[in-house]
Amino acid sequence: MPTYVALINWTDQGVKSVKDTVQRYEAAQAAGMKMGVKFKELYWTMGAYDIVGIVEAPDDATVSRFLLATGAVGNIRTATMRAYSKEEMTQILKGMP
Repeated sequence: MPTYVALINWTDQGVKSVKDTVQRYEAAQAAGMKMGVKFKELYWTMGAYDIVGIVEAPDDATVSRFLLATGAVGNIRTATMRAYSKEEMTQILKGMP
């Protein structure tokens, strides 16, 4: 299953209710499972991003749907990247001239 790195920042609304961040993650995790998205890891971070999540989803559309629905609640904004494993990168490189 494809892996994605989600770089997450709290909105003003999300910071105001920061004490609920763990419960919001648990709710997002449950919602994600229903949509076919599985959290492999989630870290609360210091620096440019407040949270970094590593998720698996069947395809780009599924992870996009999940992150849009989660963002629509109003607590976070996301930037997402597709991540490739060593095996996937090896296959990609085999197709190079």
